[in-house]
Amino acid sequence: MIRVLLADDQHLVRGALSALLSLEEDITVVAGVADGAAAVEAAAEHRPDVVLLDIEMPVMDGITATARILQAVPTAKVLILTTFGRPGYLRRAMDAGASGFVVKDTEPERLAEAVRKVRAGQVVVDPDLAVASLERGQDPLTEREREILRAAEHGDTVAGIARRLSLSEGTVRNHLSSAIGKTGARNRAEAARVARENGWL
Repeated sequence: MIRVLLADDQHLVRGALSALLSLEEDITVVAGVADGAAAVEAAAEHRPDVVLLDIEMPVMDGITATARILQAVPTAKVLILTTFGRPGYLRRAMDAGASGFVVKDTEPERLAEAVRKVRAGQVVVDPDLAVASLERGQDPLTEREREILRAAEHGDTVAGIARRLSLSEGTVRNHLSSAIGKTGARNRAEAARVARENGWL
């Protein structure tokens, strides 16, 4: 049996996925949780073969959770299952160690097959996302630029961002200017939006 852990903050989605996968003779769902931090804890407790993770969850996002789950349970495989089919998410998920990336409108039989493939050591990637990721290229932002753009998304002033991140205002301005240039945006709000739409944040 392939032991699967589900992590999705939408209860209805989690329940539907559990019901669908439980219909498969060779798959059993050992736990379902609502956020990334709980997924890390549940993975350590249940030691699943495959972890199905959403990306945008409270407490800890799925990409951060991927890296931590694989540290805690190196034998596990992570399959990202998300509504947000963004090329940047694909690259970041794979860099974190995920073995697959599929979108939530995938047909049930294809999802079950993706679980089997990643368990067998194969890499499974939604073909449309793979093409889009190649077309758009590498994420141009540095980790610091991403951190500052995330803070800028909430409408913080330069002074507020500097206080929150323990940086000088000049450093924040420099990173914002760089991020604006790299995203081709006109201002920091647009830069944050472009980065979010590409899955870079």
